[in-house]
Amino acid sequence: MFIIRESDHAVTFLQSAAESHLISAAEAGPRDILKLYNTAGQLLNISGDLPPNTPDSRYSLQVVAANGFAMLQESTGNTLKALEARVSAIERQLRSELPLPPAVEELQRQVDEFREKLETTESLSWLGFYKQLPEPISSEECRRLQYRRKSDSVKKRVKQNFANICEAQVSDTIRQWLRTPTFDARPWEDEELLLLLQQMYLDYDLCSKFAIDINTLRNFLYEAYKNYNDVPFHNFRHCFCVAQMMYAISWSVDLPSKIGDLEVLILITSCICHDLDHPGYNNIYQINAKTELAIRYNDISPLENHHCSVAFRILENEDCNIFKSFKSEDFKQVREGIIRCILATDMARHNEILTNFREITPNFDYTDKAHVNLLCMVLIKVSDISNEARPMDVAEPWLDKLLQEFFKQSDAEKLEGLPVTPFMDREKITKPSSQCSFIGFVLLPLFEALGELLTELQDLIVQPVREALEYYRRLNEATREERLHRKSIVSELTEQHTPSTQSPDSTATVPKSLSNASVKLKKSLSFQQNRSR
Repeated sequence: MFIIRESDHAVTFLQSAAESHLISAAEAGPRDILKLYNTAGQLLNISGDLPPNTPDSRYSLQVVAANGFAMLQESTGNTLKALEARVSAIERQLRSELPLPPAVEELQRQVDEFREKLETTESLSWLGFYKQLPEPISSEECRRLQYRRKSDSVKKRVKQNFANICEAQVSDTIRQWLRTPTFDARPWEDEELLLLLQQMYLDYDLCSKFAIDINTLRNFLYEAYKNYNDVPFHNFRHCFCVAQMMYAISWSVDLPSKIGDLEVLILITSCICHDLDHPGYNNIYQINAKTELAIRYNDISPLENHHCSVAFRILENEDCNIFKSFKSEDFKQVREGIIRCILATDMARHNEILTNFREITPNFDYTDKAHVNLLCMVLIKVSDISNEARPMDVAEPWLDKLLQEFFKQSDAEKLEGLPVTPFMDREKITKPSSQCSFIGFVLLPLFEALGELLTELQDLIVQPVREALEYYRRLNEATREERLHRKSIVSELTEQHTPSTQSPDSTATVPKSLSNASVKLKKSLSFQQNRSR
């Protein structure tokens, strides 16, 4: 039995000690991936505030991925580590003692000057985020609205950690969980998610079938990771969730047998690339603000076109080009497929794609390329907006992140004098009201259309979306009624109690209580427990 107790002064030490104890308890290597589960099978974060387990509620410790090379290194003692440290020290010494050639120093100076120009020149700054705003709002409040890239130190750490674990064998239990919509990406580190993305390619044997070098695949996955920004929602973890949902759908309906291995390769790769370099502000902002992207792509899906462009820039690097063994005609087919899929994620095309798909569903033909193309577009759209098909405790934190991103955009629109996107205005929407509209009018019709063709998805993802809509409808109704009761209380208090008629020892009588509305709200919240699986 393993117990962690919290200390006010040693949370960091406890976390490190906890991880060390877990590795020892599992008899695992230093680069194996361990996960801790409670009695309900839920994944736990290993930290100083982890509650202690008891003999009646024991934690379950599992090695989810084992690194054979790390075990070998451990068995050889510290010899390899000492050698690596000596080599690194010699490299640092050489770099510090040997002066750079004059040509390299001049090149470095020019790069620094160009970087400063990009960051300070209004017309050159990317997406116009450095444009000057009227006083007094061009301040720290406005700067917080800008997107942030991951720091070099974070990217370097993830790259090294991924290199350390990329040979690890993912356990069968985790591989099976990865094939379900209940998978929760939150407790996993970025490098571990990269390992799981690699596993998706390996499980479908795509590397063997399409002559994809495993190191090239790893380089591609890391470069994709590196090109996602540190924004609240449209970040690398969202990209992983979309790819994982596509992977889960594919396994549940045996997608390769229906559309072929190449289309599955295109779909998974498209999911990984579908939001590359997303700035956190949507197409509406790009167009209204007349950003560089909107001008470049003539207001036509500027973000989606940009995501495609970044994807193929990555693939231009031979070390990252997972399609480099493809013949010219085959690569042309792949390129067309990826562009088609990523452009389909523009919600401005939602009704067009859904209408066309509904028309062909009664006579769907898997041998018809046009039909398969449309199915692929619907599949990536479903995967892109699939959070509500997940358990509530997995889905709701993503909704909070999305609203955070929406509110940041509407704040920026107000600051810059642009039209404010209504469904992003923090003063006009609530979480339940926004969800009722989105799930009812956008999400559920799309999921039901796909479920009509692929009936295996009815219980897997369609029914959970129906339950989510019911949950938010009840919550919205309860909150609306409680808000009305509060308004009536204020009104009656204002009418019945004025300073001129109220004596010093009189007491205000609260009119109608809020108990009925509160009970309804509690019932709606309890519905969440039934949704969580």
